[in-house]
Amino acid sequence: MSDMPTHPIRFADLPARKRSHFKIEPDAEGRKALANEIDVLKIPKLRFEGSLIPTGKRDWRIEGTLGATVSQACVVTLEPVTTRIDEDVTRSYVVELDIPDEDEFEIGEDDSADPLPETLDLIDVLAEALVLAMPAYPRKDGVEAETIGVTEPGKDVMTDEDARPFAGLAALRDGLKNKEDTDD
Repeated sequence: MSDMPTHPIRFADLPARKRSHFKIEPDAEGRKALANEIDVLKIPKLRFEGSLIPTGKRDWRIEGTLGATVSQACVVTLEPVTTRIDEDVTRSYVVELDIPDEDEFEIGEDDSADPLPETLDLIDVLAEALVLAMPAYPRKDGVEAETIGVTEPGKDVMTDEDARPFAGLAALRDGLKNKEDTDD
C-alpha cells in the first residue's frame, strides 16, 4: 500500500457557476512518499493552492501556485542540491477535446488542455507541475562536469572542436601547409 497522499475531486460534485478553492500541504509522510515517487532525495516544503474554475457549460480550468523546496542529487557529485520552486500552474479540462489521429500534428496554442476526467487527483497535477519545474540536471554551485574521453589505444580522443563542420578542412589546410614548408 502506497503512502502517497491523494486529493481526488469529482467535477460533477463541484458548483457549476463558481470557483472552488483548494489548498494542499502534504504532511511529512506524504512529502516522503511523493519524493520517492518522483525520485528526489526529499521535499522539505510543499504547498499547492488555487481554484477550480468552471469555463463554458462543462469545462474546467485549474489556476494555482506551487511552492516547494526540493532536494535532488547533484549530477556530478551526487551531493544534495536544494532548489526553491515557486510556479504558477494552469491546466484546462475540456469535455470535447479534439485529438488528431495523425502520427504528426501541430500542438495548438493551449497545450495545457486535457480531456475532462470524471475524477481528477490534484496530487497528480501537483506532482506533474513539480517535476516540470525542477532542474533536469541539478548541479552543486561551483561544480563543473568533467569531460572523459575514451578511444582506441594510440589514437587521439575526438574533441568538440574536431566535430565542428570545418575542423576537417582546417586539418587538411594545416597538412598542406606543413607539406609546403617541408618542400621548400
